[in-house]
Amino acid sequence: MRATLLYGAGDVRIEHVPDATLVESTDAIVRITRACICGSDLWPYRGHDQVGEHGWRMGHEAIGVVEAIGADVRTLKVGNVVVMPFACSDGTCVFCHEHLHTACVHGSFFGWGGNDGAQAEALRIPYADGTLAVLPVGPEDALMPSLLTLSDVMGTGHHAAVTARVGPGKTAAVIGDGAVGLCGVIAAKRLGAERIILLGRHAGRIELAKEFGATDVVSERGEEGIERVRALTGGFGAHGILECVGTDQAMLTAIGIARPGGAIGRVGVPHYEAMPGSLQAFFGNVSVGGGPAPVRAYIAELLPDVLEGRIQPGSVFDRTVDLDGVPDGYRAMDDREAIKVMVRP
Repeated sequence: MRATLLYGAGDVRIEHVPDATLVESTDAIVRITRACICGSDLWPYRGHDQVGEHGWRMGHEAIGVVEAIGADVRTLKVGNVVVMPFACSDGTCVFCHEHLHTACVHGSFFGWGGNDGAQAEALRIPYADGTLAVLPVGPEDALMPSLLTLSDVMGTGHHAAVTARVGPGKTAAVIGDGAVGLCGVIAAKRLGAERIILLGRHAGRIELAKEFGATDVVSERGEEGIERVRALTGGFGAHGILECVGTDQAMLTAIGIARPGGAIGRVGVPHYEAMPGSLQAFFGNVSVGGGPAPVRAYIAELLPDVLEGRIQPGSVFDRTVDLDGVPDGYRAMDDREAIKVMVRP
């Protein structure tokens, strides 16, 4: 079968790899019908992570059809259409029961650090019962783009909003106009935020954010951006901040625009060791939470809204490629020519 491998900065290749096969009795094999490129994939693409001479199999978001199951798989059948969260989880450990599937004691992340990835024709799914969620639609349903976001970006934007304690009557600020930030706008709107400020500067993304529910846009950065948000909020700042980037500047901005007693939900993978602005956050009683989103726990909550058309997060996909087009898809996202690229193997 064919799969996507990353060998270093800018070096994405489509290669033949051994076919996906059952290894454990709790495994399933899924034929991938939709996958995508994530903003977090761009960090190793830019050379920020050492992938090694054998490369990394890329991709951690997918929808597919179950083609085979192990003897101990109980909740899935061959032919099921399923969504695959970006992390596998057994569904039975203490952390899975606490709805924190990304901390599963047997879990791991797809397409990261040498694990098999979903930008491929097929994939072995460990702990299939705990990882995969069955979708009540066919593999070519018109809702596929939005359903695919439940594997990561919609659930991640929702996680940012939940940990930022977004709710009715509150002001939310979303840092980042990538796919996660845009889904964060959807999440903030869905949770009842009265005002949603997007910090972004790309025209097409801003228009989409407004469609999703953003009420204000701040395109300035650094201290100018902080001052602008504070001016919009009567000098106090926002109640909840969704940090969807992962840089030290984004975190400094988040803390700078947080209202005293406010909360920050950070879901951008942090590319800094010590959290900047911690002293300011301390004296402002600002709570900082978040991390890898337990999207498996959020699927049951978000799925009805997608199926019934109340949210359309699939609009973040603005380019579709086949496997041969994946390398150019990485380039397009890195060059900001595309928000998020869907892959149809």
